[in-house]
Amino acid sequence: MGRSRRRKLPQDPVTITIDALSHDGRGVAHIDGKAVFIHGALPGETVSFKYTRVQKKFDEGEVLEVHERSSVRVDPHCEHFGLCGGCSLQHMSAEAQVESKQQALLDAFQRIGKVTPGSVLPPLINSNTFGYRRKARLGAKFVIKKGKVLVGFRERGSPYVADLTRCEVLHPKVGHLIEPLAALIESLSIKEQVPQIEMAMGDTQCVLIFRVLSLPDKNDEQLLLKFGEAHAIAIYTQSGGPDTVSPLSGEAADLTYELPAYDLAMHFLPNDFTQVNSDLNRLMIAHALELLAIESDDHVLDLFCGLGNFTLPMARSAAGVVGVEGESGLVARARENAERNGIGNTRYFTANLYDSLEKEPWMREKFEKVLLDPPRSGAMEVLEHLPKLGAKRIVYVSCYPGTLARDAGELVHKHGYELISAGVMDMFPHTAHVESIALFEKRK
Repeated sequence: MGRSRRRKLPQDPVTITIDALSHDGRGVAHIDGKAVFIHGALPGETVSFKYTRVQKKFDEGEVLEVHERSSVRVDPHCEHFGLCGGCSLQHMSAEAQVESKQQALLDAFQRIGKVTPGSVLPPLINSNTFGYRRKARLGAKFVIKKGKVLVGFRERGSPYVADLTRCEVLHPKVGHLIEPLAALIESLSIKEQVPQIEMAMGDTQCVLIFRVLSLPDKNDEQLLLKFGEAHAIAIYTQSGGPDTVSPLSGEAADLTYELPAYDLAMHFLPNDFTQVNSDLNRLMIAHALELLAIESDDHVLDLFCGLGNFTLPMARSAAGVVGVEGESGLVARARENAERNGIGNTRYFTANLYDSLEKEPWMREKFEKVLLDPPRSGAMEVLEHLPKLGAKRIVYVSCYPGTLARDAGELVHKHGYELISAGVMDMFPHTAHVESIALFEKRK
């Protein structure tokens, strides 16, 4: 039998001073020139830690004791912090979290895109840093050894569902129901066949989608419906792909979120993409529109438009807006939302924005202003088209600094744009997730 390649963990605690914070919220120290990523440590702190993993290029560890505490360290609000992987920064003040994210964005611009914004925008923040999350996917698992069902996010660095009693970042409608949800699943005949619960919440209604590997029997259905009635939650099930998502009662929930500044009510389906933080979303829309500076004769292109989250607000002040999205269901929702809200100056197209676009009808038009709101993979494939479309001003909303920085480099160094300003938006407080926004203008 060959010798194991697993590297042996040093057993003795090590005391070290932390140099920096990693992109995923861990403290970074260096021992003999090798980086060690230490969970629970903050920059400037002196800590004792134990090794949890040793690798060729870097090591990992976990704080045992903080000897010199950072001025930005706070006591975590949630009793499960450290075990649960849903949050990574609750031990850091909200202000310091935002500063760290802003620096991560600026570092990415320089390191990846070789660009620097002309100015740094003030961070977009909301005072509610707990109970903000209205979209989430929770794991569920009947654990034989514990003799009970667990519901929640995964454990930090582990595929196992964390043993939680409540979640402080989820909206309380669901975050305070973790234990009752676990008890509900435990009462079902299919308790071992429910691996996931998806939460989708509008301003007033809440939906929980139970992923089921075996169909619930009549008694299970009654238990699920009774739970939904008791907590004013619409219960859906999903037995296969997205097309199997359906309300257990047969009556669909009417999920909406209001955008009062634009007199809009946005309708969506439980498995549609929507922003997790509705308060921050409202601030973000206003922020994006202010940067775009839409005038009454502007023709605007909204790429990756989803169900019209930016398209419809922009239509209130533009001559016309064209929205393009790859998912046909979201395009249908965008059209419906325009119609419901009495907006007649928008048009929508379904197109794969990562494919060839030369034959798309909207590519023959001109747009003074463009809004980009791509997924994590960025918008690289559409960038070359923007100068041809006549885009003088571009606002780019990003959920990942790495691809924003890469795309910013392309726009600046290859396509004749200038990075005017950029900043972060704290869409996911207490996590290392960085949402950001950038303004580009065509050089004259």
